[in-house]
Amino acid sequence: MTTVVAAHTHPRGWLDNAIRLIEADSRRSADTHLLRYPLPASWCATADIALYLKDESTHITGSLKHRLARSLFLYGLCNGKIDEQTTIVEASSGSTAVSEAYFAALLGLPFVAVMTASTSPSKIKLIEAQGGRCHFVDRPGEVYTEAQRIADETGGHYLDQFTNAERATDWRGNNNIAESIYQQMSHERHPIPDWIVAGAGTGGTSATIGRYIRYQRHATQLCVVDPENSAFFPSYAQGRGDIVTGAPSRIEGIGRPRVEPSFLPEIVDRMVSVPDAASIAAAHHVSRVLGRRVGPSTGTNVWGAFGLLAEMVAAGVGGSVVTLIADSGDRYADTCYNADWLAAHNLDPSVYAGALGEFERSCGWAWSGSSTAS
Repeated sequence: MTTVVAAHTHPRGWLDNAIRLIEADSRRSADTHLLRYPLPASWCATADIALYLKDESTHITGSLKHRLARSLFLYGLCNGKIDEQTTIVEASSGSTAVSEAYFAALLGLPFVAVMTASTSPSKIKLIEAQGGRCHFVDRPGEVYTEAQRIADETGGHYLDQFTNAERATDWRGNNNIAESIYQQMSHERHPIPDWIVAGAGTGGTSATIGRYIRYQRHATQLCVVDPENSAFFPSYAQGRGDIVTGAPSRIEGIGRPRVEPSFLPEIVDRMVSVPDAASIAAAHHVSRVLGRRVGPSTGTNVWGAFGLLAEMVAAGVGGSVVTLIADSGDRYADTCYNADWLAAHNLDPSVYAGALGEFERSCGWAWSGSSTAS
């Protein structure tokens, strides 16, 4: 009997070099900084608590999404989805697209970002500056199918951050964000954080952190903060995966109108719904404290972290909380740092100044809002 053999010839020279280029790029970059946030000395020392900010804005493409983009490219390369002729496509108008355009240019590949026509000019310029092309649709819900259509028509690869974020990142280690946090915390007074606070955009960051906490058997709890109009919080609170809000998030980078496949609610210990004006007020507050602008999702993160610290102090519990600076506020000069934009979107950060001021004065938390624990 004749043995029949089928084979596909896939020369690996280009692939090997592509992975080498991505790994070399990573080696040229130091890890992102872990900053100790300057809590007021009047009560911080007595309370024995500390807040740390993992500063992801120091990546070469300026945001937390640099990690995700790197993982998505490696995932596509190692699964045989990307070769030297592949057009890379993504549904994103924000920092993910900026970082993915960077990696596409690194490999000499064309990149198309699918986004709504209402995307801010500053974000479009950032993507185009990295060599990407922007393709526009009318409604937010159209970006997924349009990205897949372009990939199919060009013989390209749709990176699909919203599906692949949780599976592309090695949550056991490989210098993921969770491993980096714990390594950098190892010599602090409270090296195992009581809480890590993160937002959910794709769900990939919270999935990586939550899995790593369990894998390493840490006592840390994971709190996910969510902005207005996002489906993640009501989905978590109601135990339903079919929630659709139909409204885009005003806090760029986090919040989605539907529950994305990469969001894993089972590994989240608590969720907090944060008003958009509170996120912006906290971003402005942190920017004044640090002496440089941070993005609005950082405000969401810090608002959640302040609430947890106030709880710890009220309970007489010492410890540490870690959250993220997701990106620089300079990307939002024409939105959340623009008075006309805030007025046009009926956002008044001053409404929440009292809660932030009371926290700084006494570590009291004067705001009561939506929160739910597993």
